[in-house]
Amino acid sequence: MSWNAKSAGTGIGGHAADLLVANCLAAASEGDVSAYFDLGVAYSTGSHGVECDLVEAHKWFNLAATGGYEEAQLCRAEVADEMTAREIAEAQRRAREWLAETVRRAA
Repeated sequence: MSWNAKSAGTGIGGHAADLLVANCLAAASEGDVSAYFDLGVAYSTGSHGVECDLVEAHKWFNLAATGGYEEAQLCRAEVADEMTAREIAEAQRRAREWLAETVRRAA
């Protein structure tokens, strides 16, 4: 199910792209660190049916990095270089919110 930065530029049709993102979000809700990274790639490149959104990309790379995905640390830093301090703060807030929501669902 996973995609990566190498396949991010491939043109996947609307429904298939939506399905990939939906599957990835489902895996992310289960704590799948690779899914976090894949969502970061999608949002940072505007691929797989999502618009480019650096705040969301940073959020997902941050979650992946926190989970031990080493490449995510580099990607998060690259994305952060293109963001304002306010955008980074918003991305961090969203990451904390995602974690809190995920913990609540698991309880």
